[in-house]
Amino acid sequence: MCQVYKATWRGHTVVYSNLTEEAFQQDFLHGVEMLKNMQHTSHVVQLVGSCHTTLLTEYYRLGSAENIETVLDSEEFSKLNNVWARFNVALSYLEAIHFLHNSPIGTRVMCDSNDLFKTLSQFLITEDLKLVLNDLDALPEVNPEARLFVKCGRREIVSDFVAPEQLWPFESEPFEDSRMPSYDEKTDIWKIPAVVDYLLGNVDGSDVVRLHLFKVHQQCHNKNPTQRPSAKILLKEYKRVKNTLFPEYIA
Repeated sequence: MCQVYKATWRGHTVVYSNLTEEAFQQDFLHGVEMLKNMQHTSHVVQLVGSCHTTLLTEYYRLGSAENIETVLDSEEFSKLNNVWARFNVALSYLEAIHFLHNSPIGTRVMCDSNDLFKTLSQFLITEDLKLVLNDLDALPEVNPEARLFVKCGRREIVSDFVAPEQLWPFESEPFEDSRMPSYDEKTDIWKIPAVVDYLLGNVDGSDVVRLHLFKVHQQCHNKNPTQRPSAKILLKEYKRVKNTLFPEYIA
């Protein structure tokens, strides 16, 4: 779809993305437009500029969140491979989801998230070990008042990572997209416990954090989407856990 290069522009290292397949032009331009509309936040990659089918964004040398274990195991960051740093990585992920669900252009759903590593690949790692959204071309809008819901793609999703409502409900019948029920942003909430569990890793204290988050994470896996907590409620609970477990780090 795109050729992506590390480049230099006016003395700054940037990511240069150039569309190579015309069939994906609509998706590419939609992603650029989404990026422009979401610039007033620290939760989204910084846009440098765009022109037609070319895009310049800030360069993040640590790569995508798929690399978090490699980054924390490296000599440069090994001293930060502790539960406090990992909790903050997880918190930044949740803050990004909260932003999407309360964005200036409506409630947005992360559709490119059918498995753990696909989800992590949508984020980049900053120098201070926070996650920022990078891939914005598959974030459809949900608006219950306008009866606007989403379906992530037109093919059957087969995965034990996604929310139950994203799976074909008629097991004995062949998949038909026209009969597949739509859903809302609570699919993102279902996935949060698995992503956070991975980000917490297996360092001293990570199981203590898991214990404190156990109840709210159970609620995230309610099969009834309406009974799952909102990102706002989750964020409030994460901050409570942060204040309880890490008071020495809080100014």
